[in-house]
Amino acid sequence: MTNILIVRKHNQIGDMLCSLSLYKAIKKKYPDSHITLVASKTNYQIPFFDINPFVNRVLIYDKSSYKTILSFYRQLRDRKYDYGFVPSTIKVSRTSHIINFLSGAKIRVGVNSIDGIENKSSFLLNLKDDFNWKDKHQQIRNLEIARLAGFDLSDDELKNIKIEFSDEEILFAKNFIRENFPDYTKKIIAFHPGAGKIDNTYPAEKFLELIKKIYKAYNNYVLITSGWTDGKIINKISSQLDEQSIRYKVLHNLSVKKLGAILSMIDLYITNDTGTMHIAGFSGTKMISLFGPTNPKEWAPQTNNSFFIKSQTGEIKDISVDEIFNLSQKILNG
Repeated sequence: MTNILIVRKHNQIGDMLCSLSLYKAIKKKYPDSHITLVASKTNYQIPFFDINPFVNRVLIYDKSSYKTILSFYRQLRDRKYDYGFVPSTIKVSRTSHIINFLSGAKIRVGVNSIDGIENKSSFLLNLKDDFNWKDKHQQIRNLEIARLAGFDLSDDELKNIKIEFSDEEILFAKNFIRENFPDYTKKIIAFHPGAGKIDNTYPAEKFLELIKKIYKAYNNYVLITSGWTDGKIINKISSQLDEQSIRYKVLHNLSVKKLGAILSMIDLYITNDTGTMHIAGFSGTKMISLFGPTNPKEWAPQTNNSFFIKSQTGEIKDISVDEIFNLSQKILNG
């Protein structure tokens, strides 16, 4: 069996979903390989195996004490790794390179430089290259790391990476739709007003204006999705919708695959640049994503159903409600 180590300390859902190209390329060449992922400790639970079906084991790097560090390295060294990857597609981590080196992996793969900036930890790698990644999508960046070691995907294989739903998850989604949105002649339009970063959050007042404008035009069902940090903005929008007598349903902190299954069945999803955007993208959802300071060429979902609006100023608040509404009309009427 081929043992693979991947040291990736970025645990955000979007980061992990965009790295699936690396894992799929490995499994294409070595279907029976065993992949160990090293991830950072977080203060919230991450559904690693829901997000990434290619991973066989996850080791959490917990540096809170000497005891946890020693325990981690004992687990790390219980296998002999054929390959160790440090996919530095977001930023370079010296700790990740040290972990990869101390794992004893025979072939240690990563970047020598990114856009002309040297990786000062590259001496710990024995298979590396220089990468020019300006405006290149994260999926491609991860695949280019895989290609260094001879792993690759065709264009069609890359496009076909998606979240796979079980029969149970599909049934859950169908039941949810039937129970909450029984009139099949009405469109279901969902909104995600929250985000993990303030700079990526479209103002609540504008989101509310958008919801009301679309509702007036389509008399649609309103679905609002919410993550574990979104309570404040959801409460603000909910109270205003109550005052306007606009009925809505809130999905709060649903599991990745159940959320994806529901979103795959709606007519349109309008979301900030955040984790649920990526869940929707990998679920085949028809969607509009809103971008402020981040680069959509690097992060926007790549499916034919995915559209984005990038703020011309780099500030998400400067995207007009009319611009979002007009694009929504084109999609819904198209």
